[in-house]
Amino acid sequence: MNMVDIITKKRDGGELTPEEIRFFIDNYVKDRIPDYQASALLMAIYFRGLSRAETFALTEAMEFSGDVEDLSDLPGVKVDKHSTGGVGDKTTLVVAPVAAAAGVTVAKMSGRGLGFTGGTADKLEAIPGFRTRLEPAEFHRQLEELGLAVITQTGSITPADKKIYALRDVTGTVESPGLIASSIMSKKLAAGSDGIVLDVKCGSGALLKDLAEAENMADLMIDIGRKAGRKMVAVISDMSQPLGRAVGNALEVEEAVQVLKGGGPEDLRQLCLELAGEMIRIGGRAESFEEGKETARQVLSDGRALEKFRQMVRCQGGDDRIVEEPERMGSSRYSRDVLAGRTGFIAETDTREIGRASQHLGAGRLRKEDEIDFTAGIRMHVRIGNFVKEGDVLATLYGADSRRLEEAEIIMEAAIRISAEPTAPPKLIQKIIQ
Repeated sequence: MNMVDIITKKRDGGELTPEEIRFFIDNYVKDRIPDYQASALLMAIYFRGLSRAETFALTEAMEFSGDVEDLSDLPGVKVDKHSTGGVGDKTTLVVAPVAAAAGVTVAKMSGRGLGFTGGTADKLEAIPGFRTRLEPAEFHRQLEELGLAVITQTGSITPADKKIYALRDVTGTVESPGLIASSIMSKKLAAGSDGIVLDVKCGSGALLKDLAEAENMADLMIDIGRKAGRKMVAVISDMSQPLGRAVGNALEVEEAVQVLKGGGPEDLRQLCLELAGEMIRIGGRAESFEEGKETARQVLSDGRALEKFRQMVRCQGGDDRIVEEPERMGSSRYSRDVLAGRTGFIAETDTREIGRASQHLGAGRLRKEDEIDFTAGIRMHVRIGNFVKEGDVLATLYGADSRRLEEAEIIMEAAIRISAEPTAPPKLIQKIIQ
């Protein structure tokens, strides 16, 4: 086998064998295949797609491209959670400590920002000193002692996915169902959890544009997980507008803490309760989803979830004073308001473009080697269906470069459409697949 033949076969619509997929993964991890050939194969996959058999084979090859965690000696059901990616999606920062405070062991492996979507690891690294990289023994020890750890994969866990993930981000090959499913599930399976709750996003700010695509993705990932013996559930949620009000790393950490304190935006709180309720149920701490959701409410209201978040931050080297003093995460040099150009109702928010504006401000990566500006981002002041008057503030932009703020303002003005007629807000929870 050689890469040119494999690229050509996929380019022409052929189905790769498990052996060909393992050849690519094994040799790419060992740096025997250059990025330009890997990029060519990813682009061929983007256009031709992956069959279910190819997706299973790719997931397995990436899962076993490095070490696989064994958490079997820890008591109870270990639960992980993952989102397919969205704008303003900071749910992990809330649901992980909520579920852990309810007695579930949460072994969470998170990724970095990909394209216009944010990444949990980048958000956590906005907290001064927070370490998202733990060695396997350290990860295991923290789970044993605290029942909660949120990390990125180390070089020894799914190294193939780590390389491919970064390459997809800068080669325009993010929105491929097979690549999305295999990337997510290889990390989930390698992390060693017994159960996985998936938050599958659909809408303009998601990788999946409509409910049908989201259902297909959820079904595919559930199938992969169950074949590997995992408990699985998927919540399909709307991403036709940013989740919550904050978009950008430090801004989103601050907003997540507000929810942990019992406040925060209602949509964010609602989705967090749904996801945490499912985590608590499959983690064996509730007989039903309704009981799990009620338990989630209790640990939020009595402060146990906030305390679990503090403990996680301290355990992973972070400054937990950010809970009361978010300014310790820093602030942007410049800010700029985006104003309504007319009176009317918010009819549409092109959430992908809002994510792109945030990325442009420095909250995401435009190139593989870019550094994140943790303080950059956007604070939304309106939701779909809101009435606004000409000159009202629609959003506030934050960044370190005044020229970029001006350019992001232009993107935002085009992304938010105002209509003379009222528009009904979208339904947040689209479907739950168990």
